[in-house]
Amino acid sequence: MKQGLLYNQVLPLSLTIVVLAVLSCILYVVITLLNALPVSEKILTQIHLTDVLVGATIYLKTAVDFAIFMGRVMNSNPGWKNRIAIEIGTGLGNALGTIAILVIWTFFKEIQILLALMVFIASLVLFELAHGGLEHFATWKQEKGIKSTLYLGMEGFLEPVLRLISPILSKVMPDLGAKLRGTKTLTWGSLFVFSFSVPFILGLDDFAGYVPLFNVVNVFGFSLGVFGAHALLNIALFISPGRTVAWVKNEWVSFFGSLAFILLAFWGLYEVAKILLNYR
Repeated sequence: MKQGLLYNQVLPLSLTIVVLAVLSCILYVVITLLNALPVSEKILTQIHLTDVLVGATIYLKTAVDFAIFMGRVMNSNPGWKNRIAIEIGTGLGNALGTIAILVIWTFFKEIQILLALMVFIASLVLFELAHGGLEHFATWKQEKGIKSTLYLGMEGFLEPVLRLISPILSKVMPDLGAKLRGTKTLTWGSLFVFSFSVPFILGLDDFAGYVPLFNVVNVFGFSLGVFGAHALLNIALFISPGRTVAWVKNEWVSFFGSLAFILLAFWGLYEVAKILLNYR
């Protein structure tokens, strides 16, 4: 009994903390290397609690699909060895996806027109993320009163926006849909690769949408918040996949998350307009 608890809970959960520490160190090294380049603005490496909390909060809102899907993967692939594959794979995938966008942003911000392009794409991604949240409070559509009004108003705005931006996003962002079709029992190596690929794509997609925030938050602290929230989500999924999925699918959490993404998207478009108006 004790040995089973050690292998099935204590070992994977402890590994989660170790992976978080290692990835945080890798992030620090990457930022140090980026700061060594001749860039106009250095990335601060101070850690502010506010930036960490902002990163963690936004990550948890965007991680609904990840939580639902990885909960199914864990059920299909039980055992402590598979949990280790899932933990290392998802942690590494999420971190490298995040770091990839951070590196791209570091170079793009040196050229105003490229920065405007990146923030524009980020704003479109945020609209897509907002639309993805609709399904988690779609039952409001059948209700009367304020819930129905809120849902129909947001759907009425996002549906035509998504039709307009989908041809653009389909050419520049990876397709997560192919990765989320079906779950089955996998070998350890296949499970590791699979666990890496899903959050890597999510990391690219979601973190790209965070770019409009980079002008007002400390990127290092924000990224640590993303890493930490991912580790907490993994721990929660290991302990109780059902309850964790139920929490991240909360209707009001999804509504306010989608609303926040819409506001951030408009903010990003405003930043793009400022860049273009001041561009010489």
